[in-house]
Amino acid sequence: MHFGAGKKTFQFAAMLRKNMTPAEKYLWKHLRLNALGFKFRAQHPLYRYVVDFYCHKIKLVIEADGSIHSIEEVQLNDKDREQQIISLGLHIIRFDNDTIMQNIQFVLDSVLRKIEELRTQSESGNSD
Repeated sequence: MHFGAGKKTFQFAAMLRKNMTPAEKYLWKHLRLNALGFKFRAQHPLYRYVVDFYCHKIKLVIEADGSIHSIEEVQLNDKDREQQIISLGLHIIRFDNDTIMQNIQFVLDSVLRKIEELRTQSESGNSD
């Protein structure tokens, strides 16, 4: 479930949980307590990273991206990070903070569509 995350990654995750952005807090309010029928974890240590939200049952990572993610260098880092996470057999869906704050229903509907897609793949035996 943690894919070899080390002690420092766990410590960093704990710090991030205490300092979530407003968009992360808002999305977490909708994801926690199995609100979508699946258990999500917030600021979850995974490999060398901390992902914003993670559901182990369906191997889904949800990332909430602030404006810093529009910087080219950060986008390159995100791409490398995403490729490494995908190589672990996980799936990623991303939303920018503005979308989370202004259109939470779109975000939740998108997450539900992704969950259904992953469930359908799982049931049919397809991993991708």
